[in-house]
Amino acid sequence: MESVVQTVGALEAVVLRAFGPHGGQVLFTRDTGQAMLSRSGARILTALRLDNPLARIIVDCASRHSARTGDGSKSFILLLASLVRKIKCAACTDQQMSLSYPSRACSKARCLADELLSFSLHHLDNVLGVGVLPYTQCLMWDEVHAALPCPVQKLLSAFFHTRLSQNHCSFISGLLCELLSNWTIKDNQPYSSLQFLNDSWPALYTPVVGFPIVYSRLLEGQVIHRDFAIPSTQTAQGPVKAIVLTSPLHPKFIEAGETLEIGGKGDILHFSSFAESSLECVISYLCSLGVSVLLSSVKQPAVVLALAAQACISVVECISQEDLDLFIHLSEATAVSGFWNIQSKHVVSLAFCKAAVLGAHRYVHVGFPDKQDLKPCSLVVCGAGEGQTEQHALAMLDAIRMLLTTWQPPTSAQPERNSSITSNCPPRHPNCPQGCVLTAGGTFEFLLSHSLQNNSAPRHTYMISCILADSLLCLPRLIYSHKPLHFVQIQSKVIKRTHTSPMSSESSINVGSECCIQESGLESVFCKYQLLLAVLQCVSQLFRIDSVIHTRRRLKTIANISCKEEEREEEEEQVEE
Repeated sequence: MESVVQTVGALEAVVLRAFGPHGGQVLFTRDTGQAMLSRSGARILTALRLDNPLARIIVDCASRHSARTGDGSKSFILLLASLVRKIKCAACTDQQMSLSYPSRACSKARCLADELLSFSLHHLDNVLGVGVLPYTQCLMWDEVHAALPCPVQKLLSAFFHTRLSQNHCSFISGLLCELLSNWTIKDNQPYSSLQFLNDSWPALYTPVVGFPIVYSRLLEGQVIHRDFAIPSTQTAQGPVKAIVLTSPLHPKFIEAGETLEIGGKGDILHFSSFAESSLECVISYLCSLGVSVLLSSVKQPAVVLALAAQACISVVECISQEDLDLFIHLSEATAVSGFWNIQSKHVVSLAFCKAAVLGAHRYVHVGFPDKQDLKPCSLVVCGAGEGQTEQHALAMLDAIRMLLTTWQPPTSAQPERNSSITSNCPPRHPNCPQGCVLTAGGTFEFLLSHSLQNNSAPRHTYMISCILADSLLCLPRLIYSHKPLHFVQIQSKVIKRTHTSPMSSESSINVGSECCIQESGLESVFCKYQLLLAVLQCVSQLFRIDSVIHTRRRLKTIANISCKEEEREEEEEQVEE
């Protein structure tokens, strides 16, 4: 138990420096001399060199939660540290007893951790529904298409205040809102659009180093992160036709006397000449189809590039799978595995295809015909250095994951929750609608703590409720640590508002200008709910560890032992022979 407390305290001291809207950046120096500045909790924790197995377990739990919800790494560690201390204090009420019988204190701590997890799985939903959800508000996703600043931007702005410089939060949140507006069709559910953006993120953004972040912008269409192998001036002049290839065309694939089918059924050509003349015929056929751009996922032979250059056909080769998948999705193209399978249905139309110089690199910039309300666009993320640019891009990706969690639709068949660290995402509370938010700055913690203290649960769970309620207040205390009086004022204001009727017009909590984050800052209720469950699961797992055994050699597993036995048997058989 003491090892758990010390380990969590060490991690807490690291992330505490970057926590909250007034937190600073943490500087890391690699062995190569490269320095890294970051406020991202997930980045800070993964950058640590951890020899302690308990620390690795904690960081793994926090990283899994952050990867799923996009937020909460620092809050995870801080809330975990508070819970561990509260459990230790409750288990060691009698100091003499804990010194004389440490095993009893550890057993009691383990029981408290298990009871906390059991309470969260069976009673927390009811407490949340009574004490928190009546005072929330729901964002309408259609408002993302409204003029900035929109309500979704308020949610994003509060999110970025804990990740990036405060001077750039409004700019980045507005840019991301514009991206979401272009990629979302009106009157459609946002979850599918957000899931698509999350899955396609590597192909949707382009990092540019050496420019201020305010130079970040949106580009119409898609930026393919490759340069032209064979450029052509004709492609940049207007609408063009393109084709996607997934295999190289090499002369050895076309033998003399081979029958090559191009086009329809009645269009069969017999070739008995050299392979080069066959390629010339294929290129001529592409020209007859109006193809002026070849997009290839593999490298094409030099003879293909030479013939394409003569025919004024641009070639882009070695395109990444992410870029190719996004292009196929947007253009509705069908990839072709060989020239002999090419037909007119494989040709797609593009609004333009031209070179784009972004920073020190040249890329291929393509545009697509208009489709309803969807406006495909790519994001150019700028930064003064490579690490800063990466930090901005990761913060935007985490914001998309946070929105994805916030608008997670309720499932009809809810998975059974268990105490495993790697358990699935908890189901949405039945009374918690999509887009449910609260004013940022500790409002969720104040409401839930007050509800837990006034919970009418059975008497044997009263101590559990008090432990959880006291631990939750550690986060707002840290937020307002520079002005403790604000903590008392806002807590009193939130509790006073809970005594009003939930159906009244004043039921939604707004801490006003006293909030140090922003007057209009918002945060996701469902993300907070998931954070609390993930922390309680981690606490339960930590207190189930009986001892830590340090070894200097690699452990002998059953697989290794069986392999060695087989090697011995083979050696013995060889000796007998």
